[in-house]
This record gives sequence, structure tokens and C-alpha cells, in this order.
Amino acid sequence: MLNIWVVMPACLPLVRRRCHTCASERFRANGKFRVNANHKLLDAWLLLLCTGCGETAKLTVLERVNVRSIQPALLDRMHANDPVLAAELLQDPGVQRRNRIALDWDGAWRLDTGGSNHLDQEVIDVSVRFAARIPIRPVRLIADGCGLSRAEVERLIVEGKLVSAVRLGGKLSGDFTFTLKR
Repeated sequence: MLNIWVVMPACLPLVRRRCHTCASERFRANGKFRVNANHKLLDAWLLLLCTGCGETAKLTVLERVNVRSIQPALLDRMHANDPVLAAELLQDPGVQRRNRIALDWDGAWRLDTGGSNHLDQEVIDVSVRFAARIPIRPVRLIADGCGLSRAEVERLIVEGKLVSAVRLGGKLSGDFTFTLKR
């Protein structure tokens, strides 16, 4: 029987960027946007707050874009400070690259295993699905989901009792499957 685990965001991740005021390395996105019009051109930013001093910083979302080229629904969502739009834009690789930021997902995700009825089985087949692009070590996911220590998961990999088509040593942000034999 195939078990499906889902890794989903629990809140917005922290933004890794240096603060110019206090030299802190983390900012919190509060889901608020600032939109500025200059005749027919629009600029839009996602506002961030420094976790150290509370200073406001801006992530560029739109820069000198003609008003007619923006979808009205997108503009309405920015004016309404849509938190779902903020989450989408934070995870957008283009926005990350343009603003030279990285995301810190520590404590901002949760694992839904669908219950603990799979833990007493001799062989467990699990398909892990990601609701967002959250880079996580598979060893940590398996340890959390099965109630094992990370060292025990590493031992099971070495013994060949934990197998997967993907390498379980690094970080993953895409779907994968694994089989655990006890």
C-alpha cells in the first residue's frame, strides 16, 4: 500500500538578505505591497521587515511596467495585499534572482503523513509530494515521518533497508518515493 506524505508551507519563509541598518541576515515578509504609479508606468514592491530592528525593505516585483500590460486581477491582488500572492512571488525564481535573495524555510513548513497507521508495517512505500518548492533533506523528512532519529535513518540507508530512486543525501524540493523495510 502506497502512503502519500505532503510537505506544505506552514507560514511565509524568512528572506535571507542583509539589513543595511543592523546587519541582520533575515527579513520577514508581512504580505503587504506598495504600488507606485508614474504617469503610465507602474512600480510594485513586496515589503519586508527586518527581524532584528524592524527596518522596512522592498523586493522589486514590477519595475517601470506599462499599466496596460499588467493584468487587472494581479493589480487588484496587490492593492488588497493578498498573502497568497506574496507567497507565490517569494517562491518565484525570477523575483529571487532579480532581488538577489534566498529563502530560509526553517520552521516554515510541516509534514502531513496522513496518520501513524503505517509505522507498524514491515514494508512501507511512501510517495512524498511537495506543495511548494521547499528544499529539505530527505533524511530529515523520513526521520520525522517515521518517528526515527536521523542517525537511524542513515544506518537504514547504509544497510540497504531504505531505498529510493533519488539520492537521499542532499536536499530535495521535488517529489520522490522511497521504500523502508524493517
